[in-house]
Amino acid sequence: MKMLQLDPPIPVVTPNGKAVAHVLIDYGPEHDLIWVCFQRNGEIWCFRNQDVRADENVTFGRHSAERKDT
Repeated sequence: MKMLQLDPPIPVVTPNGKAVAHVLIDYGPEHDLIWVCFQRNGEIWCFRNQDVRADENVTFGRHSAERKDT
C-alpha cells in the first residue's frame, strides 16, 4: 500500500458533491485508487477513482465536471 498526501489538495466533484481531495491511497495493481476527500460540509469520505472527477477550472477549459460530452 502507498499513500500520497496531495500538496496542494485538489478540488474535485464526488457522488456527495464538491470536495477537496487530500490523500490518494494505492493498494496495488488489482485495486482501485482511493481518494480521501473532505466534503464542504466537513465530512470525510473515501471514493474509488472512477467516482471522482476534477472540479471546474475555466483556465484549463474544464467548464463543468458533470458534462459527459467533453
